[in-house]
Amino acid sequence: MPSSRRRLRSSLCAAILPLACSFGVGTAPLAAKETKSAPPTNEARTPEPALTPATKPTESAATAKAAEAPAATPAAAETRKPNVVILATGGTIAGAGATSANSASYASAKLAVDKLIAAVPEITTVANVRGEQVFQIGSESFTDAKLIQLAKRVSALLKQDDVDGVVITHGTDTIEETSFFLNLVVHSDKPIVVVGSMRPSTALSADGALNLLDAVTVAGSKEAIGKGVVVTMNDYIQSGRDVTKRVNVVPNAFYSQWGPLGMIVEGKSYYYRTLAKRHNMSSEFDIDSIDSLPLVGIVYGSGNMIPAVYDAEVQAGAKAIIHAGTGNGSVPDYLVDKLRDIRAKGTIIVRSARVPDGYVVRNAEQPDDKYDWVVSHDLNPQKAKLLAALALTKTTDTKEIQRIFWEY
Repeated sequence: MPSSRRRLRSSLCAAILPLACSFGVGTAPLAAKETKSAPPTNEARTPEPALTPATKPTESAATAKAAEAPAATPAAAETRKPNVVILATGGTIAGAGATSANSASYASAKLAVDKLIAAVPEITTVANVRGEQVFQIGSESFTDAKLIQLAKRVSALLKQDDVDGVVITHGTDTIEETSFFLNLVVHSDKPIVVVGSMRPSTALSADGALNLLDAVTVAGSKEAIGKGVVVTMNDYIQSGRDVTKRVNVVPNAFYSQWGPLGMIVEGKSYYYRTLAKRHNMSSEFDIDSIDSLPLVGIVYGSGNMIPAVYDAEVQAGAKAIIHAGTGNGSVPDYLVDKLRDIRAKGTIIVRSARVPDGYVVRNAEQPDDKYDWVVSHDLNPQKAKLLAALALTKTTDTKEIQRIFWEY
């Protein structure tokens, strides 16, 4: 090696070695390399590693290396997929038509839950899922007993540490009632998502697969915690309290007069409002202590009504009657005395309305305070029926029942 190059190398080593020592890097290998002779070559040589098997890193170097390594436990927590249980109850989402052209005429409740899950393999990319077949019925066949059975199962599942959320596949006819009931009685902040479809899985442009994927996505998301029971249909996240079915033959069938809570776009949830009414953890109703519901009837308002229909409800054992009146829950003059007499004998009268939006104003159409009647506020007759039944498990005081309608 020419003397000028040797002098340059010695100068560089003299400058570098003190710095290396100050950072705790061993100098023995460098010294050994300095004294080692190497055959001359015209090619650039790749520097050898500073540490040999015989050389151990100093304590500070080992500590720095350990700090650079990713922590196993937090990383695993970040990548852990949520655990979601799918409870199947039947409905159109499990239905089948004779041909792919049958989107409105078909047989519901045909596909078992395992086939529903298998039909949407993308589900496994967003959650660990398992299914249970609770019922296999059209939702028009739901009874109070079935509602209670389903709600108890949901409550039990959400008490388990290894369950992050629950999805219920459901027929659309009474999906709004089941979702509202669960919203009132299940004491958990974990996501509860009710989902259905307007077209059977065999139809062209069936909507069930995407609805189910969206439901599992929402049920496994942290954003859905504490939002109350929701219904995911046609890309929207609807509150189970507010949503109602408005159309019977198109996918865009579910609406809320107060608007959806949010939307799901390509697997991401976006929320724009929250539910202001009491629900789930803030509810005074707990499914774990409810085994039955008192009978509540609905009488639909129209012109030329039949007073004897109300008597039939009472004779059947109804503890409350929802009067689904015209307009602002109106009661025709020829029915006022009938409803006052029924109330005087102990049956609760709740004025609701058959119109889809708005709310019943207390003491407007009728002097509710004078007649000791209750108004449903913005709840439609079918939801008012459920809340009245739950209220009656607590009290028969109309002032308390009215409070419940204001708060829920």
